[in-house]
Amino acid sequence: MLKFLKKNILPAKLAKLCLYIAWIQSLVATLGSLYFSEIRHFTPCVLCWYQRILMYPLTIIIAVGIWKKDKKVYRYVLPLTIIGGIIALFHNLLYYKILPESAAPCAAGVSCTTKFFAWFGFITIPLLSLTAFLIITVCMVISMQSKKK
Repeated sequence: MLKFLKKNILPAKLAKLCLYIAWIQSLVATLGSLYFSEIRHFTPCVLCWYQRILMYPLTIIIAVGIWKKDKKVYRYVLPLTIIGGIIALFHNLLYYKILPESAAPCAAGVSCTTKFFAWFGFITIPLLSLTAFLIITVCMVISMQSKKK
């Protein structure tokens, strides 16, 4: 096993890089969701709105954390990414029909299982959201682990 994993101490450069990766991922996710709704005119479902509510502030929170050199920015980010990841996972389970559509909270408007596109046959908007939340969460956990001594 790698030495830094045994000690739960990661190099500071890796932790700093992870903050930038998390910020870029949140920015791409935010701009991507705006592109889908404002340019492509895909109407977001209820679960998409919840995920947006949790993703959008991350761009600012992480940027301020980087700017202020806040070594504990993960404290503010992880609650949002964990909740967002759970919602995104639920959305994916509905979308890929692992859960019945009757479990969807989308009673009016766009269905949570509407297929707008599937890149390579499986990459969908809910999967992109789940991936974004997971990447940011992993980056924050790495950042958090590097602070432990």
